Amino acid sequence: MSAETTTTERPTYALARAEVRRVERVSPNFARVTFGGGQLSEFGTPGEVFDARIKLVFPPASGILPPLDGDGDDWWGSFLAVPEAERGSMRTYSVRQLRVTDAGTEVDVDFVLHLEPGLSGPASRWASAATVGQELFLIGPRRGVADHGGIEYAPGNAGSVVLAGDETAAPAIARILEDAPRDLTGVAFIEVPSPPDVLPIDAPAGVEVRWLPRTPGQLHGHELIPAVLGYLGDADADDEITVKDIEGEELLWETPAHSNLGEEFASADAPAERYFWIAGESGVVTTLRRHLVKDLGVDRKQVAFMGYWRRGVAMRG
Repeated sequence: MSAETTTTERPTYALARAEVRRVERVSPNFARVTFGGGQLSEFGTPGEVFDARIKLVFPPASGILPPLDGDGDDWWGSFLAVPEAERGSMRTYSVRQLRVTDAGTEVDVDFVLHLEPGLSGPASRWASAATVGQELFLIGPRRGVADHGGIEYAPGNAGSVVLAGDETAAPAIARILEDAPRDLTGVAFIEVPSPPDVLPIDAPAGVEVRWLPRTPGQLHGHELIPAVLGYLGDADADDEITVKDIEGEELLWETPAHSNLGEEFASADAPAERYFWIAGESGVVTTLRRHLVKDLGVDRKQVAFMGYWRRGVAMRG
C-alpha cells in the first residue's frame, strides 16, 4: 500500500486527565461527581453511552496521579508500567451523564458510598471526600468510534426490555433508558439501600421504573429477586429464596455473545420478543440466571447477566 493510500485508524479509547468540577451528594448513598477538562474532548459519544464501562484511576496515598500516557489503546500497559506503590487504584464505573457543549465536555459519575467497615474501597473513600479541583484519569470509548467494546446492552429488535439491578447498576440502567429510543417499552427494577436513594430518570413513557428500597438489615437481592420473578410469573417468587453464588472470585459475566462459564451457544435464529439486562451483586445475578434460564425457560440468547461485584470480596480493576 502506498504512502498516499495509507490511513491511520483513530484509537479506540480515550485516556483523559480530568478535574473535578462539581461534587453533589444526591442521596444518602450516592455521590455525583462531575469531571471536566480539555482532555475529555473526545471522550464518549452523546446518545450512545448506554451501559458503557469506563475506568477511573485514583491516586495512591501520595495523592500524585501516575504519569499515564499514550493514545488510549495502551492504557493498561501504561498503568502496569508504573511501580505498584505509585500507580494508585483502578476501578470500573458507568457514565451517568455525558454533556458536550460549546464550553467543552463534562462527565457525571455516580458513586455508591459503601462506607461501612469492611465494605469500603478506594473509590468510595475518594468520592466521599472529593473536592473541586482534584484530578483523576478517565479511560473510556473515544467519540465516534463504533467498535470500542464495553457496551453490553444490545436489545436488537426486541419489542420490550426487562432491566434489573442493585444500586451499583442504577447509573447504567438510568443511562440506558435515557439513551434508548422514546418508543421503547418494558420495565426496570432497581434495588437501592433506602427510599431517599430513589433518583429521577428520564425513561421512555412505555418503560415502567420500579424502585425497590431494601428493608434495613436485609442483604442485596432481598427485594430485587422476588420482584423480577413475580413479574415474570414465577409461582415461587414469594417463597424464601436463597442467593446462590458461584465458586471462586470470578464474576458471572454472560451476554448473548459470550459466557465466562464456558458455555457455547449459537447465535439467535430470530429476533427475541423480549430482552433482559441484569447486573449487580454476582450472587444475586447468578440466582436470577438460574431461575430465568432453568425454571422459566428464558432463552440464554435473550439475556445479559453481569456480576458487577461480589459480596465480601474487594474487587480490583
